[in-house]
Amino acid sequence: MTAYDIPFNRPYLTGVERGYIDQVLRSGRLAGNGPFSRRCEAIIQQRFGATCAQLTTSCTSALEVAALLCDLAPGDEVIMPSYTFASTANSFWLRGAKIKFVDIRRDTLNIDETQIEGAIGPRTRVVVPVHYAGVGCEMDSIISIALNHGLTVIEDAAQAMNAAYKGRYLGTIGDMGCYSFHESKNFVAGEAGAFLTNNERLGSRAEIIREKGTNRSQFFRGEIDKYTWMDVGSSYIASDLLAAVLLAQLEAMEEITTLRRRVYQHYATELVSLVDAGAIEVQSIPAHCESNFHMFYLLAEDLQTRNRLIEHLKQHGIMAVFHYVPLHVSPVGKNMGYRAGMLPVTEECAERLVRLPLYAGLSGDEMSRVTDVVRRFFDR
Repeated sequence: MTAYDIPFNRPYLTGVERGYIDQVLRSGRLAGNGPFSRRCEAIIQQRFGATCAQLTTSCTSALEVAALLCDLAPGDEVIMPSYTFASTANSFWLRGAKIKFVDIRRDTLNIDETQIEGAIGPRTRVVVPVHYAGVGCEMDSIISIALNHGLTVIEDAAQAMNAAYKGRYLGTIGDMGCYSFHESKNFVAGEAGAFLTNNERLGSRAEIIREKGTNRSQFFRGEIDKYTWMDVGSSYIASDLLAAVLLAQLEAMEEITTLRRRVYQHYATELVSLVDAGAIEVQSIPAHCESNFHMFYLLAEDLQTRNRLIEHLKQHGIMAVFHYVPLHVSPVGKNMGYRAGMLPVTEECAERLVRLPLYAGLSGDEMSRVTDVVRRFFDR
């Protein structure tokens, strides 16, 4: 295995995490819904304007909670991009839903909102915009389409916490939203996620679904004298140990975002000559969107150039990666009836994409080394 001088990702720690973990260990209260969980949920609600924020074991768990809240029947349809992680589709496929993939925009790699309406059928129930790389989908158009057709909007904002669309935070615009705190994200707990909604009814039911289908949370708040099985559900609650790590991260949100912005802006500035020369393309951030600087990617000319660039960076001790294999050309997607050629923009961009190292602890010298090596590759 290659040892990289500059890894693709390195989780950023503020220095407060260990003290918070020690507090949890000393308290003897390690399970979920503890004091650190409540503090994290309060920060998320207050900062992002959500009436309900509930920590989960992962963003996958949050998506599964959202899917359960839709009461899908086998054969109901869910529209989403193919260029996303498997969890986006699995959460609904597990409920028996039919997944309808649509193509993405070339500028942001987000779902192409102009193709959603054409995919709607009599059994379409849900649309899932995925905010790729921390830049918002065109939510005004998506919400308008959903309202016209009676659809539920679930935002997969795994990569988009602390990013905004027209002044509103991603994950709080649709009916439900889901965040990730995986170690590869901006704000980390190792593994964890959050479910968000501004709908009181959905929030109340989500609390039960998240607690194995019981009203146990109400019992611990002293609202009822015993708890029992009330609904479908599973074990979706994150441990307070994870919440302790997350709290330190949330308290340093501005610091972390500033450090990530610095890396992103260095790459954008130093590689603009390659963009102007037509050697690469980079993500476009619409003027009405605020990025959280989750990712910096470039699009090379073709698959062969992409692979050679990744190998060139590897030879210089720098780990760069491509991203998703589009779900519609995966083995599961093919079994659903999809095939190559059906979503041309998705397929083309997936083959050309390179993600450069981007994490809060990346030094100025390391940033310069990355961009110097990229420029030397294209100058050959």
